[in-house]
Amino acid sequence: MGYAEALDKAKSAPRLIFVDLYADWCVPCRIMDANVYSNPTVASLLNSRFYAVKLDADSQDSIVCDGQEKTVQRCYFDVWELNALPAFVLVAPKGMSILTVTDSMTPQELQYMLYQFLEKEKEWMSR
Repeated sequence: MGYAEALDKAKSAPRLIFVDLYADWCVPCRIMDANVYSNPTVASLLNSRFYAVKLDADSQDSIVCDGQEKTVQRCYFDVWELNALPAFVLVAPKGMSILTVTDSMTPQELQYMLYQFLEKEKEWMSR
C-alpha cells in the first residue's frame, strides 16, 4: 500500500499509519525486512491494526507530510527531522505525524512498541 492510499483509507476507516523509511544502501533496513517484518506476529499486528507503508528515504516522489507537499526525502529531513535509518514514523489518520523512531529492532522490540502505540491509539486518532 502506498502512502497516499493509506492516508485516503484512514479517512474512511481510521487507523494509525506506520511508515517504515528505508534506503537501498541501508544494510540494517534489509536486516529489519528479513528478520523483523517477516516475523508472523509483527506482520499480523501491522496488517490488522495499522496501515503499513514503506517509503524510500531517498525518493524524490511527492507526498503530503504534516499537511505539506514535499518529496519523501524532504519530509524525512525537514518535516520528520530524521537523520538515520532505519526510521519509523507513526502518522494519525488526518495525516499529522505523532512520533518518529530511529532504530533497528528485534521482532520482540517492535511488537512491544506497536502494542504501546495501540494503548495510545484512541488519544492519537484525533490528531
